[in-house]
Amino acid sequence: MKAARIVVLAVAVVAGGTAFLLAGRSDKAPKPHAQAPAVATVDVLVAKADIPMGHKLTPGDMQWQAWPPSAANANFITKASRPTAIDQLSGSIARAPFVTGEPIREAKLVKADGSGYMAAILPSGMRAVSTQISAETGAGGFILPNDHVDVLLTRRAQGDEKANSEIILKNIRVLAIDQTVEEKNGQKVVVGKTATLELTPHQSETLTLAHQLGTISLALRSITDVNAKTASNDEEDDNQRRGNVSIVRFGVGNTAK
Repeated sequence: MKAARIVVLAVAVVAGGTAFLLAGRSDKAPKPHAQAPAVATVDVLVAKADIPMGHKLTPGDMQWQAWPPSAANANFITKASRPTAIDQLSGSIARAPFVTGEPIREAKLVKADGSGYMAAILPSGMRAVSTQISAETGAGGFILPNDHVDVLLTRRAQGDEKANSEIILKNIRVLAIDQTVEEKNGQKVVVGKTATLELTPHQSETLTLAHQLGTISLALRSITDVNAKTASNDEEDDNQRRGNVSIVRFGVGNTAK
């Protein structure tokens, strides 16, 4: 009887010792993993939210965002080179829209210096000229700002001559429809009464005279052929149109050039 108790006690001691050893091994701390090396970044000035064309920038429109150095273009504004850029660019007007997260580039900004946004976004040497339109003469309202159009003149019948229509200006950019200078809230149609066009000084003279000769209509161009014309075709078309509308300066009739 005593021998059996001794055997049971020995087995219990051995089992307890084995359990203790196993428990001790499981409590050992895992080996620490090697930390990944820190990735170098550069802070780039980006748009904090969508910025429409003609919008005057405020500090809340811009923020610094970490970019990989290899992705930072030389035209981007970095915090290392211009730490006060947010304050410096506040008050500038966007000549083109920015999307959220897009780097702010000064090529798309202009300092208004007290001028209105239309004067600020107008390219150098160009003029903003307005013309009256309707649903019938403005492509049913499907012309939007930044679209390109051809300008047609329908001459009134005079004497034995019948009314006729011709294109007097081609590939003209639309700056605004009434007071709308951009597409907003998914807006697809703008039925306005006035279209503001981007013209050269000579084109401005042609359009102004055409208003006195008949009715002006706008024909919407496809986005695929806005830049499809070659320089030679442009020159040929310009020479042809110059012969159609004459400009009188100081009492002397001259062909529009």
